[in-house]
Order: sequence, then structure tokens, then C-alpha cells
Amino acid sequence: MASPTVAANAYASLARVLENSGTGAGASAGKGSEAGGQSFASMLKDAVGSVMESGRKSDAQTVAMAAGKANVMDVVTAVADTDVAVSTLVSVRDRVIAAYEDIMKMPI
Repeated sequence: MASPTVAANAYASLARVLENSGTGAGASAGKGSEAGGQSFASMLKDAVGSVMESGRKSDAQTVAMAAGKANVMDVVTAVADTDVAVSTLVSVRDRVIAAYEDIMKMPI
């Protein structure tokens, strides 16, 4: 189970993603991005990049533990962070797919 700190960080990251998508994505649906706003593509790229970085840190901690240079608690924390990040990314992906399917069902 994830620690309270990991869960709090995941919720904060999700809140930032939802806050950014609420201000820029709906208002500028056909224009790319609003002045001062972030486009959906760049926001998605940043989210995937942060998940990949979390995975790299987790892998590095695991290798360091195998070499006897890291604490088990650090490895568990890094793996839990990665798990929460991947779960969040999958949830966002599922919501985007559901929204796309809803749009495709709309009559013209």
C-alpha cells in the first residue's frame, strides 16, 4: 500500500493536470493553446515524461539495492511512486478514451 506522502503527491499531480486541462483545453478546443495556457499535447507529453522519469528512478533504486548501496525503504518508496504515477496515467487515458467514445456517439 502507498504511503500517505505518495498518495498526497499523486493527488496533487492529478489536481494540477485537471486544473490545467480545465482552463486551456475546453476554451481553446480548435485553436491549439490559449495565450499563457498549455496545449493538451504538451501537457500529455509532460505527464508521460514524469512517469518515465519515476520509472527510471525506481529502476536505479532497485539496481542500487541489488548492489547493496540502497535502503529497502527507499526502493519500496520509489516503486510505490512509480505505481501511483502509472495508475494515474492509465486512469487519465481511460477518461480520454471514454470522452472520445462519447463524442463519436453524438449525432451530427
